[in-house]
Amino acid sequence: MPGGRLSHQDRLDIAAGLADGFGYAEIARQLQRPTSTISREVARNGGAGGYRADHAHYATASRARRRRPDEGRRTAGTSRLGDPRAAYVERFAEMMVDGGLPRMASRVLALLYTSDSRTLTAADLVRELWVSPASISKAIGYLERVGMVHREPDPERRLQHYVIAEDVWLKAWEISARTNFNWAETAAEGVDLVGRDTPAGERLTQMAEFFQRLSEDMSGGAGFQDCLSVLAVLWKADRLLSPDELATKLDWLVERVTDAVDYAVKAAASGAGGE
Repeated sequence: MPGGRLSHQDRLDIAAGLADGFGYAEIARQLQRPTSTISREVARNGGAGGYRADHAHYATASRARRRRPDEGRRTAGTSRLGDPRAAYVERFAEMMVDGGLPRMASRVLALLYTSDSRTLTAADLVRELWVSPASISKAIGYLERVGMVHREPDPERRLQHYVIAEDVWLKAWEISARTNFNWAETAAEGVDLVGRDTPAGERLTQMAEFFQRLSEDMSGGAGFQDCLSVLAVLWKADRLLSPDELATKLDWLVERVTDAVDYAVKAAASGAGGE
């Protein structure tokens, strides 16, 4: 049975077979090729209703030229040999993995953060990280859910460009704080289940208290969160807003706004005094 790549004549025969209404299996028998080869060829180049032999042949040649010379020798997750920048991306991603971020999401975020381009498409990410489109889609979905990445549509082509959120590291901090809070909550539930006076209850109590303190230290409490909300509104505004205007935009009482501003002033004064 012939092997290797499909020739131009093979593609002409495929197009003729499709035009005559033959199925993939029949075309494969005529060309002495696996049925899967024919089905992939047709699906990759317009489907049964849009397959054109010349277009398919030139498109395949173009894809082959775009592949890197060492593509066949690489494995997913490895960095390009001798490329310090690619190696750095992997080390950067590994650091985020150690911090609790999923591995593929870490690799995508590291690449976005170190790219010279402001945005990258899914195809860019697949090509640079040498992974499947499905892996990229899953990682992007996670990063979008936690607010670390957002997408921008291409006005000219049917593409999605992915962009790092401006407050990405604040988002990462909030995720860590939320994770610690969940640890504390889960441990507290265990205490209620097994009883505080049991050996397991004592261990779970210590765990709950530790992660509760850690979560509170990281989140800064309600005053810190309110302060961030006020700063976010002020950042987007084109002028300085009054407490009444801030309260309207945030749907808060004015007293809550003034408390958040007081918190920010005291925190700034404390920071200045400690320098």
